Parts: sequence; C-alpha cells; structure tokens
Amino acid sequence: MDAFLVSTGIVALAEVGDKTQLLAFILAAKFRKPWPIIAGIFIATLANHGFAGAVGAWVTTLMGPDTLRWVLGISFLAMAVWTLIPDKFDEEDAKLARFGAFGTTLIAFFLAEMGDKTQIATVALAAQYQSLALVVAGTTVGMMIANVPAVILGGKIADRMPVRLVHGIAAAIFAILGIATLLGAASAFGL
Repeated sequence: MDAFLVSTGIVALAEVGDKTQLLAFILAAKFRKPWPIIAGIFIATLANHGFAGAVGAWVTTLMGPDTLRWVLGISFLAMAVWTLIPDKFDEEDAKLARFGAFGTTLIAFFLAEMGDKTQIATVALAAQYQSLALVVAGTTVGMMIANVPAVILGGKIADRMPVRLVHGIAAAIFAILGIATLLGAASAFGL
C-alpha cells in the first residue's frame, strides 16, 4: 500500500505546474468538453506510466540490490532538484485539434509525458517498490488528482495555485526518499 500512496502523492504534487497540467488547462479552454479530455488523460497516463513502470521493474533485474539502492537514491535526489525547475510548455503539444478532444488529449498527453519528470519518477518508484501494479495505479491516480481539476476548473484555479510551495513539498518528498534509500544502501555496506 505504501507503493500506491507514495506514488500517488509524489506525482500529484510534482504535476502541479508541470507542462502536462498546463496542457490540460489549454485543452480545456480549447475544447470545453471535460469528459473526453479527462478520458484521454487517463488512458494516455495509464499507457505511458505502464510502460515506465515496466522499465522500472526490468531495471531491478539488471542490478544487484546494493547497486540498485545507490542508483535509486541518487535518482530520487536528482528528481528532487528537477522538481524545483519550472517546466516550459511547448505550444506544439496542443496543436492536434483535428483529432477531437479525446484524440488530441490522448496523443498530446502521451507525447508530453515522454521523458517528463513524472514518467521518470514512475520508473524509479517501480524499481524502488517492485510493485508494478501499485506504482502505476498510484502515479495514474496522482496525475488525475492534479489534472482533473485543471480540466474542470480551467483558468479559475491556475492563478491561485501556490506552485512553488507544492513543488517544494514534492522535492522534499523525493529528497527524503533519496536519503532513506541511500541510508539503506550505506547500511548494506556497513557505512
């Protein structure tokens, strides 16, 4: 259950102000059809994070437990720093309107998530917890927690969200995970 809750919390916090949340705002304003947009976000996230989680699970087969702890610990610390760097939104991500609200959202979200911090976090969390289903479910729920209000409420909440504070909290959680993982790795080596 920790895998699900931690994955949900980290992604929900990291997603605030992320380029995909900005994409959700733009798609909501453009199409004004929340349910097809929400469905597109859900399916794109499930596919993208399912792939990322599978990569994370596969990585665990390539490394011994001690090496994996060091790699994950450093990865979580890097994610903490990355979370504090504001995303830039590329207008090209939203220029697929010919596919309708659902199709545009599905394609744009899947592509926007490629290499995004929440996808990389999914890889690391799946490797850390070795629970593919719970991590993917958690990261998908986290994406929905952050993006559904963006779609439904649109610009009404965009300016009121304390993005820096939320990113700071997400960064702190990543840092805590990184330090805890590294301490586990250090204790394995008697350090």
